[in-house]
Amino acid sequence: METASRPAPAPTRSDSDSLHWLALVLTPGIGARKSADLIEAYRSPTALFRASASELRGCGIQAAVAQAIASGCAFDTAIRLQERMKNEAIGLLTIQDAQYPELLRHIFDPPICLFFRGDIARLSMTSIAVVGTRRPTQYGLTVAGRFGREFAQAGACVVSGMARGVDTAAHKGALEAGGHTIAVFGCGVDVIYPTENKQLSSLIAEHGLLLSEFPPGSPAYPQNFPIRNRIVAGLCSGVVVVEGKEFSGSAITARLALDQGREVFAVPGNITSAMSLGPNTLIKQGAQPALSAEDVLVNLPITARQGLVAQRDLTMAQPLSPMAGLAAQLLEIIPVDAALHLDEILDLLPDNSSSEIIAALFDLELQGQIRQLAGRTFAKVWT
Repeated sequence: METASRPAPAPTRSDSDSLHWLALVLTPGIGARKSADLIEAYRSPTALFRASASELRGCGIQAAVAQAIASGCAFDTAIRLQERMKNEAIGLLTIQDAQYPELLRHIFDPPICLFFRGDIARLSMTSIAVVGTRRPTQYGLTVAGRFGREFAQAGACVVSGMARGVDTAAHKGALEAGGHTIAVFGCGVDVIYPTENKQLSSLIAEHGLLLSEFPPGSPAYPQNFPIRNRIVAGLCSGVVVVEGKEFSGSAITARLALDQGREVFAVPGNITSAMSLGPNTLIKQGAQPALSAEDVLVNLPITARQGLVAQRDLTMAQPLSPMAGLAAQLLEIIPVDAALHLDEILDLLPDNSSSEIIAALFDLELQGQIRQLAGRTFAKVWT
């Protein structure tokens, strides 16, 4: 297993090869499974695009799709996309590349191409997914952040979907611990969704990996997220569901994980809370209850646990450090037993700009020293 101390080299291929892969992704009417079948049959997208429409129909391709491939109608768009990727430092990983993650390669419908920003060495790490609702309770946020920190401290890479709520808390927890995290997008890796995660996205690109099977520029359409969820589950040895309704996106991820043979864990919650219905139902159906990060770590497959032992001392970077002077002032004025509104904080620190204060608050939140509550209020974390 490649350690996180040495960045994985980017895949090497000619511009022409990359262009053919992009053209395949952009050809309408071909899903991940059919694309993988075609690559297996023709060995490369270059050979595929040399085939005639009649040959392609012989492979079970519909006539309109076969004609689209044979005509090369997607190449003009692929050329523009290739230039955009060069300008924005977006990488391309294909299913034939050595760096493509083995766990993902063997799911039913692996994406043939992945677009990324950051260090693809994260893909070789033992990973654990933390997923849940976009509207968590304070309990859900606390648990997601804590699990993210403790999984990272154990050497795991924390995977989630970059959505607001549980996903965001898990990513922040991993970064706070100085560990690594992968954010799997339901849009292009250059499209920040939700928009409030712009700074978090930049931090993950620097300390982890942004990943998507959707080409750069792809909007965050609702139908993309269930498709994205199979990648979240497919990258990981285990999936932890923190909070969510019975038929939520996190429940979909859990079902996909079970279909892929992954370990599924659920954090039990208050039986009177609608947000606990999803994980509590999963536990009734046989998911392992996760009362702590330890419950998850000790129940991972043996190969995953061996990977964690190898990674633990190699993956941990120094925790992100806040702006020392301003951070100390913020910790002095923000109380533990009450929440302080952002406007009050700005009034108490007139010598600092609002952007400086907001940046320092964000860093302190990543450090786990303060917590942002509803209504743009902040409280110090009791330790």
